[in-house]
Amino acid sequence: MRTSTGARVGQYAALLAYLVFLAFPFLWLISTAFKPPQELASLHPTWIPENPTLDNFRQAFDEQPLLRAALNSLLAALGAAVIAVVIATPMAYVMARHRGRLTRAATGWVVVSQAFPFVLLIIPLFLVLKNLRLINSVPGLVMVYVVWSLPFALWMLAGYVRAVPAELEEAAAVDGAGRLRTLVSVTAPLLAPGIVATALFAFITAWNEFFFALVLLKTPEKQTLPVILTHFIGAEGVADLGPLAAAAFLATLPSLVVFALIQRRITGGMLAGAVKS
Repeated sequence: MRTSTGARVGQYAALLAYLVFLAFPFLWLISTAFKPPQELASLHPTWIPENPTLDNFRQAFDEQPLLRAALNSLLAALGAAVIAVVIATPMAYVMARHRGRLTRAATGWVVVSQAFPFVLLIIPLFLVLKNLRLINSVPGLVMVYVVWSLPFALWMLAGYVRAVPAELEEAAAVDGAGRLRTLVSVTAPLLAPGIVATALFAFITAWNEFFFALVLLKTPEKQTLPVILTHFIGAEGVADLGPLAAAAFLATLPSLVVFALIQRRITGGMLAGAVKS
C-alpha cells in the first residue's frame, strides 16, 4: 500500500514538473510582452511586470504588417485544412475498409513519410512550384502545406473510419446504396467529429509552419506571421524583445485555442484505429 501511494505521488510530481517545464516559456513570453524597456533591461528580472504596459503591442503593429501577415497565415492554413480533408476522407475510407497489400503499403508509406526532414523536400517542391509559377504566392504555399499535412490526415481519418461499424455500410448496400452514396450519406455524418479534428489539426500545422514559408515567400506582402516575427531581429542578431514578445504572444493564441478545443478528439483519432470491433 505504501509502495502504491509512493508511486502515485511520484507520478503526480513528475507530471507537475513536466507541466511546469511546458508552461514556463509561454508564461515568460506573456510576462515579457507586458514589460516596459526598463524592466526588460533589468539584471534582476521578475515574473510579474511592476509597471505593465501595452506599448510593446502598439510598437509591434507599427513596425511590422502583422494584420496582413495574419491574413496570409489564415488563408494558407484554411486552404490547406479544407483541401487536405477533402482529399484525405475518401482515401482514408479506402485504406480502412479495403485490406490488402496495396493498402498496407500505402499505410507504411504514410508512416515513413512523416520521418522525412524539411530540407529533403524543399528542393523538389521549390522546383515544382517554380515550373508552375507559384513561387512567392499563397496558393503555392497552400499546395506545400497540403502535401505535408496529408499523411497525418490520412492516418487520423483512417482511425475514425475503422471506428465506424461496417454493419451500417452493409445495411446501406442491402438497401441499394452504392459506394459513393454510402460514403456520403452513412459514413460521412458519423465521421464529422473526426473530419473536424483533422481539419483543425491541419490548420494548426499550417498556421505555425515557418521553414517552407521562409523559403517560398520573398516579399513582405506575401509572408506569413511566423516569418514576419523574424523581422523583429536586427541584422546583428539583436532582438527588439518587447515588440517581439508581444507579436509572438498574439501569433500563439489562435493555435493554443484551437488545440485546446481538439486535443481530446486528436487523441481519440489516434487510438480509434487500435480498437477492433
